[in-house]
Amino acid sequence: MKSNVLTIIKKEFARFFGDRQLLFTTVIMPGLLIYLIYSFMGTGIESMVTEGAEEMVTVRVENLPTTIAPLLGELDPNTVVVEQPFVEQDIYLLEDKDIDNVLVRFPIGFDSLLATYDPSEGLPAPNIEIYYNSTNNASSRVFNELTEALTAFEDGISNRFDINRSDCPTFSYDQASDESIGAMVWSKILPMLIMMMLFSGVMAIAPSAIAGEKERGTIATLLVTPMRRNELAMGKIVSLSCIALLSGISSFIGIALSLPNMVPDAGTLSFHYTASDYLVLLLVIFASVLIMASAVSLLSALAKDVKNAGTMITPFMLIVMLAGLLPMFQNGASDNLAVYLIPFYNSMEVMVAVFLHEMQWGPVLITLGANVVYTGVAVWGLTRMFNSEKVMFSR
Repeated sequence: MKSNVLTIIKKEFARFFGDRQLLFTTVIMPGLLIYLIYSFMGTGIESMVTEGAEEMVTVRVENLPTTIAPLLGELDPNTVVVEQPFVEQDIYLLEDKDIDNVLVRFPIGFDSLLATYDPSEGLPAPNIEIYYNSTNNASSRVFNELTEALTAFEDGISNRFDINRSDCPTFSYDQASDESIGAMVWSKILPMLIMMMLFSGVMAIAPSAIAGEKERGTIATLLVTPMRRNELAMGKIVSLSCIALLSGISSFIGIALSLPNMVPDAGTLSFHYTASDYLVLLLVIFASVLIMASAVSLLSALAKDVKNAGTMITPFMLIVMLAGLLPMFQNGASDNLAVYLIPFYNSMEVMVAVFLHEMQWGPVLITLGANVVYTGVAVWGLTRMFNSEKVMFSR
């Protein structure tokens, strides 16, 4: 009995360690992918924290008290404090994300008010008004620094003033509009969900379309028909893309309808986009599906059967997932045109730009052109595989 057990163990070990693909996907790939994904996530989080830290920000202060002036002098070196009154129009201008100013208004005679204020009397404490834009990285950073510094100062004098008390202003302290806040939320959620749904559609049909044909033996019938192999490759990729696109559109509609239930206050967030925005989204989604279907078709052609195709496609799926996660750790689309040559990531960047109302045709055209070229290369590669008996009839 013992020898039989050892024989089975040796047989299974020989099968496992002798199959380099299985060894890689089972032992090496999980740790490698976790390392890469977590490293990218760490880099993304760090970039979110440090983004805007090197930008010069002007803090305009009205009625600056002598007790607070030294405190403001200890802010970040890239923060310039200017004593200058401001009017209501200056506050509304903060809605423009290109303006990174922070406006601070102290009550007149702030130092005297602090000296005479008695919390036991039940009267409202002197209120410091800080106006900023939460969708502007630099403005939000300085607001947090100011709030932290003033809160620390307040703790030392027994809560004698308030910061941005809700019952004081006639307009919002945060000048980020509902549209810009909604756009920021959608740009971080929807691109990832769209890519995941598209890839799920491709995964559901592509492996069986080629690897399944090999497993069933019907690929031989297709290869002997009077058609060119590149036509067969193109037909496979385009048909798979169209079916996956229908699946992706259905999933997208489901996501859009469920967002009010999935995201708190999602129903109140602005979702106003133009016809050109939707057109660009549709074009980018279709181009993305073409790349996905092309890549999965190539891997399926290399696989021996559907099960083997699933194993080979898993690393590729994780790459797509990583591309989908990146927008969650960045603020805005990239200005570097070179990134729009990177498959999958370029589509994510264009989607982010569309949802942020920052879409430009240059990156869009580069993304569409690059994806079409990559699809053409995939068609050529799949044609070569169809011409190879070693690949098509491997067991």
